[in-house]
Amino acid sequence: MHAFDVLGDPVRRRILELLADGEQAAGAVSEVIRAEFGISPPAVSQHLRVLRESGFVTVRPDGTRRLYAVEAAPLQEVDIWLERFRQYWSQRLDALATELARGKRQRRQQHDNHRNAAESPDRRRAAESDSEEST
Repeated sequence: MHAFDVLGDPVRRRILELLADGEQAAGAVSEVIRAEFGISPPAVSQHLRVLRESGFVTVRPDGTRRLYAVEAAPLQEVDIWLERFRQYWSQRLDALATELARGKRQRRQQHDNHRNAAESPDRRRAAESDSEEST
């Protein structure tokens, strides 16, 4: 099954999101998925099997439990495929970062201007005379 066929299903994407936080028991994953999607335990097991057989997750026994974890390799393949499309959003993200920095700088300047304007005339005169004495 192709990676995008696997990731195209919202249940499987949600399972991967849950496992991104770390290894989890099949029962815990199943409980969340059943609550969120209203599907049966066998249906959750089927989704876990698809993820396992496609290499997106690994499973290991731990006593009576089966612990699932994300396998990075298939996600890296998706990331590599997406690389050619990043140009479409990278420039926009760079522009957004520039605008955010500009806004932060303007707010800081406004704050400094307000603070300087709020200083008492006596303090300003004292600061001016201190600077004149040091020269």
